[in-house]
Amino acid sequence: MNPLPSSAWISDFLAGDPPRSKSLVMTIFGDALVPHGGVVWLGSLIELLEPFGVNDRLLRTSVFRLAQEGWLGAQRDGRRSSYSMPAPARPRFERASRRIYAPLTVNWDGSWTLVISAGGAIDAAERGTLRKELLWQGYSIIAPGLAGHPAPDAEALQDLLRRAGVAGKLYVCRAQSLAAVSARPLSELVADGWDLSDVSAGYRQFIARFEPLRAALQEEPACAPQQAFVIRTLLIHAYRRVQLHDPQLPVELLPEPWPGAQAYELARAIYRLTYAAAEEHILATLRREDAAAPPAQDDFYDRFGGLR
Repeated sequence: MNPLPSSAWISDFLAGDPPRSKSLVMTIFGDALVPHGGVVWLGSLIELLEPFGVNDRLLRTSVFRLAQEGWLGAQRDGRRSSYSMPAPARPRFERASRRIYAPLTVNWDGSWTLVISAGGAIDAAERGTLRKELLWQGYSIIAPGLAGHPAPDAEALQDLLRRAGVAGKLYVCRAQSLAAVSARPLSELVADGWDLSDVSAGYRQFIARFEPLRAALQEEPACAPQQAFVIRTLLIHAYRRVQLHDPQLPVELLPEPWPGAQAYELARAIYRLTYAAAEEHILATLRREDAAAPPAQDDFYDRFGGLR
């Protein structure tokens, strides 16, 4: 059976699971706009969102809310508005981007990072915020007042503690198992600490949805620029929805086979099939309002282990 043509695949995807406009704006900012300097005029953003069924009014509401939340900043030039990412939002955004595009090569050195918040150093509200932020960063709540992760991002943890208002109020340390002392199997600790079933199911759903698209793209002539941009955007939007809920455990602690590895290779393959034509559409759209809009920066081509 021949795969569904990519144009029909796009229509089916948007009809069955249309992206939320606010989240889609963030995907386009990270995937398409940041490599070109991270500044976009509203008219260009409206044009980029149009093929996804996002109208002018809905887009304006989305960027207004993102600005209120601190993710975007607005600048005016007469009657025109442009949007960019303010400095305080960039570190979190850059870390999320590294997670999305980086190869799955996190290895374990046998140690654990523990965050200890026992005692009365933080109040109930701070404890609740801390727990939520730690879970979002992939930590396991091992016991009340004790969270751990085998391969955390130290920079992300420092930023997390600052945002939760608890920097300097708790203990952070590294620990290793004692070889001479018998203990439960490590696999049981991982199973108790992280329920990977939802993430695994999400990766499998991603694979089932996008594998037919890869087959279609490999058989068809090269995509037109706008169609390539739509595919690339939907790909990253769907992939990051799963990947940013992945606790990012080292490969040694993951079940075999881990569907995240297959999902990454699939995302990489489709991205490589569409990125160049998509770049044509992005740059042409940006330059209709800003003739000086730059081409993608060199580090863009490092995505997914190298695009060139």
